[in-house]
Amino acid sequence: MAYLDENWYRKAAEQNLAAAEYNLGTCYERAEGVAKDMTEAVKWYRKAAEQNMPEAQFNLGGCYKHGEGVVTNEIAAVEWYRKAAEQNFANAQFDLGLCWLKGQGTKQDDVEGYMWIFLSSAQGFEPAKDAIKKFDAVFDPKEIAEGKNRANIWLEQHKKP
Repeated sequence: MAYLDENWYRKAAEQNLAAAEYNLGTCYERAEGVAKDMTEAVKWYRKAAEQNMPEAQFNLGGCYKHGEGVVTNEIAAVEWYRKAAEQNFANAQFDLGLCWLKGQGTKQDDVEGYMWIFLSSAQGFEPAKDAIKKFDAVFDPKEIAEGKNRANIWLEQHKKP
């Protein structure tokens, strides 16, 4: 991104446009047109995330999980991942599933983890598709069935009219 882009993103972000806030956060995270500054990236991601932008919610969750620009907080990471996952954002569904499987920021629950990763894989997210193949070979068939059942219920509840 050129310097001009950062200036335009900033002008738009200052008008509370979520996409511009997210893009400005990305500029700070990737050092595109500005010096890398994860604290500033988090500031802009949070503004966009609070406007319900799933990409920003996912990135903010990652910042909390890895302690980038904020103090590491796995509970906050799960909260932000969940907000994005509930909007059917595949990357967030995958990472939320991993948190459930590992008990990071939440209690450990293989079925809940499987459900979120299955939802992500159903959207074609390759890491999730690979993970599901591995889980299907080692998880208890009852857990797999329950995870798929929960995923189907979630999909039914989140159908778009």
